Amino acid sequence: MLKKVDQTFKIPKALPRHLREQIALCHEYPQDVLFLDIETTGLSHYYDEITIIGWSLGGRASTVVKGASADDFRRDAARAKVMVTFNGIRFDQRFILQELKGIELPKHHVDLMYLCRRVGLKGGQKAIERELKLSFRDGLGDVDGFAAVLLWHEYLRGDVSALQRLIHYNRADVGAMGAIFDSVLQLFAVERDLFQASTKFVEWAAPTNWLTLPEVSPAASHLTAAPHFNELLADTPAGNATIVGIDLTGSEAKGSGWSLLQGSEAECRLVFTDADLIAQTLAAKPDVVSIDSPLSLPFGRITVEDSDPGRDEYGIMRRCERELKRRGVNVYPCLLPSMQKLTARGIRLANTLRQLGVPVIESYPGAAQDIMRIPRKGAGIEWLKLGLGRFGIRGSYLEENVSHDELDAITSALVGSFHLANLTEALGDSDEAPLIIPDLNAKPGPFAVGVSGPIASGKTSFARALESRGFTYVRFSQVLDDLLREQGLELTRENRQKLGQEINSSGKQRWLAEQTLNRVEGSNRIVIDGLRFGEDHAFFSEHFGGRFKHIYIQTDDGLRRSRYSERDGSAGFDEVSSSDVERGVALLKLLAHENFSNDGGRDALSERVAVIVQEIEERGCQSQSS
Repeated sequence: MLKKVDQTFKIPKALPRHLREQIALCHEYPQDVLFLDIETTGLSHYYDEITIIGWSLGGRASTVVKGASADDFRRDAARAKVMVTFNGIRFDQRFILQELKGIELPKHHVDLMYLCRRVGLKGGQKAIERELKLSFRDGLGDVDGFAAVLLWHEYLRGDVSALQRLIHYNRADVGAMGAIFDSVLQLFAVERDLFQASTKFVEWAAPTNWLTLPEVSPAASHLTAAPHFNELLADTPAGNATIVGIDLTGSEAKGSGWSLLQGSEAECRLVFTDADLIAQTLAAKPDVVSIDSPLSLPFGRITVEDSDPGRDEYGIMRRCERELKRRGVNVYPCLLPSMQKLTARGIRLANTLRQLGVPVIESYPGAAQDIMRIPRKGAGIEWLKLGLGRFGIRGSYLEENVSHDELDAITSALVGSFHLANLTEALGDSDEAPLIIPDLNAKPGPFAVGVSGPIASGKTSFARALESRGFTYVRFSQVLDDLLREQGLELTRENRQKLGQEINSSGKQRWLAEQTLNRVEGSNRIVIDGLRFGEDHAFFSEHFGGRFKHIYIQTDDGLRRSRYSERDGSAGFDEVSSSDVERGVALLKLLAHENFSNDGGRDALSERVAVIVQEIEERGCQSQSS
């Protein structure tokens, strides 16, 4: 074992007291200094995980690989008096405390990144090594943090030598920390004789065995096992769904990735103009469209431009983006100057589709790639193809020469699949439209049935029958009536239709749908009476995913006229039927999941309601068992 340091070592007084004490402790007990570095699958402490922990302590270099026991590391960490890392306060320490529950780390932590900054050394560890002319990476070529992630994935796919190379890379990180520590302490010296201590930390961080790498075995089955479409999605509404995924660009001059996902069969292409994106999407008749682009503004903003009067107060970042940042995901603010055209285009495209009744969600493909164990964007097309294929997504794209944008569009469509399977999390709040994140641990939400149809078709009778079977009833007109009362207006059909048309024309239809839904918040089964516009269908489909069923009630015109006459008198049927609000109902017939002919009387209606209830109960049991 190396000798302890001379007790004559002096610490520069320019350093803060706690740093002086920590450095003195390191010199007094070098054999109890833990030099530590970890490798992970990425930078997010929320989505990524540790693959390797490497450390040196007491003249011995050690490594633990994911899947193996970490008991040796726990014992060494508990024994050490000081821990030395590079950027470990923000990164390594947080990952370790999160994954190794109950571990005892040294209370003294010297983070070399901050110590280096005090002597003018900035940048990452490897940049500082180059500046100090340190050499610990012979035989590693250009391996960096990103390449380290790929080495792990290569190991999972059977390349044992990739793990050996990853361990070598990790030990180089640990060993170089000792040399950096020595160099920084020398740079702190005002007079050379201040640093004549016998301890060289490089000898402790890179001891004699540091390049003697452990034997490794092929990855265990529990590490290589990855989820598959058939296991997660095939028996859900996503199993036979039609989904369009779009990896949108900020300009029509640059092609956007466009994908059609039907169940687990995918096709993809580049599409340039907004008109073509809309036309091809509508032709596909999708259950949902998933767009990789910001689709809303930060709360308080009204335009994407920096001239927006709310720019200074509300900023350029949405709450969903702040949450991703908190989770360690690098995300661009939606109103960064370079993002403004993309955000404006995304909002415009989503609004157009929603007005036509097409549900649109904002997706985050990176989280889906994590679930499928695919390296994040930048790893290359082949990795993304391999990951999509192994997840069970079939199609000619696997053999064709496709772009990264097209593959991202497939991944974006997959987020739509997770959404229809109700395996997602919605980031954001009621003030901003949500960003949809795949989440395999998501709990099933409520079921909702939306009822639409022309006047006097029996919508309310159908909805009330569901109410009698345990559904919470709500209708759009309840919100309209509250607004009419506030305005001191009479609660008449004419006033309701006029107000409803005004709200729709002003672009607040989604607001009205949200206000309607707020009235039954917390209910597990909901029936919504009176959908009138395509945006209503889009809103509830987006909100409930695969747990929304839209039923259009159709009835013979003569029977409707008779029912209206019995209820409201013979006058006015033609006028009401031809109103702007009623004319929009025809679109809902094309959008509904089911068209029910209500010509058979109450018994037929009750029978259909009973079947719907049974279907929902069966799906609820399936969700609980999965």
